Amino acid sequence: MLEMDDELREIKRELTESRTLIIRTNNLTNALSADIRSMLQKEQLREQRLVWTSATAYVVFVLVVLVALKFAWDARVEAIKLEAQQKIGDIERLRKEWREEHKWHEEHTRAEGQVYAFYELLQQGRLQDFVEHYQEIKNERMTKTEAAFLAEATEKAQHQLAYEAYLRGLERTHAQRWQESASAYEESLRYADYLPTALNAKIGLAEAYRHLQRYPEAIAILHKLMETKLPKDVRDDILYQLALCETALQAWPEAKNTWQTLLRRFPDSRYAVEARVQIARLPPTPSTP
Repeated sequence: MLEMDDELREIKRELTESRTLIIRTNNLTNALSADIRSMLQKEQLREQRLVWTSATAYVVFVLVVLVALKFAWDARVEAIKLEAQQKIGDIERLRKEWREEHKWHEEHTRAEGQVYAFYELLQQGRLQDFVEHYQEIKNERMTKTEAAFLAEATEKAQHQLAYEAYLRGLERTHAQRWQESASAYEESLRYADYLPTALNAKIGLAEAYRHLQRYPEAIAILHKLMETKLPKDVRDDILYQLALCETALQAWPEAKNTWQTLLRRFPDSRYAVEARVQIARLPPTPSTP
């Protein structure tokens, strides 16, 4: 009996230990399961974060690529626009140059015809028409050689016309045809007032004006001549003409002063005797109180 009791107690003890071991094993199993579930949840969360991170990175990458493509496209479009504008500008410039060249050729062709007709006047000896028409065509399109030739030919024609008019003025002066003389001298000075004959033409014109009783105009010419550097052989002529005009206008003080100047500067002048006579005839100048 005692042995059976001991065996029963041993069996009970073993059962108790087995139950305790089973309970511990279950607890360990449950704890392990909980740890595994926690690890699985963490892994899932990590995988989700990785997915979101990858998705975000992909979206950012796509956006960066799109922005880069947009900038590249805009730059390309802008380059094409600039190139197109440059081409358009080149085309417009070429068109303008072509129009100007075409216009120049048309005007030059027209000018050639006018120059030829103009040259015909010179060949025919129609110098007056030649000079008058020069003002009409000098601004036409022509080569530098043509322009220089026409300018030189016109200047020579003006010189010849001025000289011929001067000779005509002398002839009319000797014939005492004063109106024709004045017109001839005016024509000579109009063509060229810088030739060697211009001085005598001005003196002759002043004399013609004096005989036509155009005294103020004659005096204006003579005063201008007195202000210039004159040859000795014409100074007394100018003073003589000036004194006659002032005497005719009854400008007694001025006339007396001019006659006296003539005698003082040119005592041996051919006008000296007449100057003394004119001074003697002048009315006395009233004395200043």
